[in-house]
Amino acid sequence: MEYVILVDEHDAPLGLMEKLKAHEQGALHRAISVLIFNAESELLIQRRALGKYHSPGLWTNSCCSHPRDGEEVLAAGERRLMEEMGMKATLQPLFHFRYRAEFDNGLIEHELDHVLVGRSNELPALNREEAMDFEWMSLDTVRQEIERKPSQFTPWFILLIQNHFEELNRYACELQ
Repeated sequence: MEYVILVDEHDAPLGLMEKLKAHEQGALHRAISVLIFNAESELLIQRRALGKYHSPGLWTNSCCSHPRDGEEVLAAGERRLMEEMGMKATLQPLFHFRYRAEFDNGLIEHELDHVLVGRSNELPALNREEAMDFEWMSLDTVRQEIERKPSQFTPWFILLIQNHFEELNRYACELQ
């Protein structure tokens, strides 16, 4: 059974809750979103596997998950990048944000999401239980695609791009 770390609005831990129960109740918990950029400043995005219990088949950030009890945020990001995408990268924190999204199946994502960034030119070796496809795309193209077809992207990724585009673009430009 997987557990998430419940937190307050300042990211102070409040305890643990089984992951599915937290998503059923909409309990605020700690999460990570990893964004990998290549040497051309393109962002690696993945299409979530069809077997995911929410947002199956939608495009999203390079990988995302929840830290385990006692696990540092950066270590969780590196672990999930390897588990989902078969890649290694040195990550650094960029910022965090809080969001709440309700899904058609009754589940609720209510997360304090730590956004971690890194650089890699590796091609992913997808874990097909997690991701069914990937693309490298410029941030401008990602933003345009979200505007054109928002239903094809996860809610947290849309918020991340819409509300933090300039911060992400600054980081991507520093890579050149």
